[in-house]
Amino acid sequence: MATATEGIADSPIPVGVLLTYCWLVVWGYLLVQGLQRQRSFQDFFWAGIALMASLNMGYFVNGVPEAIANFVGIYDTLINLGIGSLPENEIPANLIPCHNNSCTVWGDRYVQHAAWASAFYERFAYGPKLRSYILLVHIACNSIALVLTQILLIQTPYNPQKKAQHKLLGYITFICETIGLGCACWLASEHGEIDEYGGKWAKYGFYSMAACVYGCLLRGIVTIRAGDRVAHRMWMFRFAGSMWGSFWLFRVVLFVIDPLLRSYKAAAILIVIWVSAPAGVMLGDLARWWVDKETKTKGGSKIE
Repeated sequence: MATATEGIADSPIPVGVLLTYCWLVVWGYLLVQGLQRQRSFQDFFWAGIALMASLNMGYFVNGVPEAIANFVGIYDTLINLGIGSLPENEIPANLIPCHNNSCTVWGDRYVQHAAWASAFYERFAYGPKLRSYILLVHIACNSIALVLTQILLIQTPYNPQKKAQHKLLGYITFICETIGLGCACWLASEHGEIDEYGGKWAKYGFYSMAACVYGCLLRGIVTIRAGDRVAHRMWMFRFAGSMWGSFWLFRVVLFVIDPLLRSYKAAAILIVIWVSAPAGVMLGDLARWWVDKETKTKGGSKIE
């Protein structure tokens, strides 16, 4: 009979998770470089886009359950620190096992997982196929919208020669984001019964996230149709920030606070659900201020 130690020794090495950790280190380095040397943050943003594309592509290449297991594996490392030696009755409230421990790529190395992570996996691994298809559409559309938004922001200041291209990409972004957020709200409508997510607080939190993102996008459209390029640019920076907040701030902050709040069921996931998009809007304004400051420092004209 194999011992627990032997089971851990035989556990697979999740190369994808380890590569993600390495990429996060590089990404953090690029952020520090941009802050310390007052350089452009383009490298940082495109590195984030590349990592997002890599993680999201896994849902289409490997399948939804396998991609979620890889995603859960990213969080398993920190949240399990110091758990191995605890008796079962002292395991924090927000840690639970999942069916056959199939929700992680770490094998038997980690058998306790964040409650939201276990529920996330089981909803799609054992749920109706339609739910997975909706998730895939959401991922595809939001990924396209995020990449196009980054391209559109790079095209500022306003260039009349690229007006048609800018307008076309804007329309595609609007369509993709509308579909993507529609799918997100569909999925969120099921969260009210999932205690591991926070129940109805999670459902309405995801609705508020969608409203924050879409509200910024709609304001951007209204202002450009009114001919106000300055206000349009302001709202599109906020829209980009809300998307980055909903995707990256959500995941990075959860990675940090989930282990700290593991004794409180659903606390960490609810915090990032409610806070990530509004915080992203503020970061979008900060990014716009930074770009304008750098433009003035280099003797450029006012950006519109």
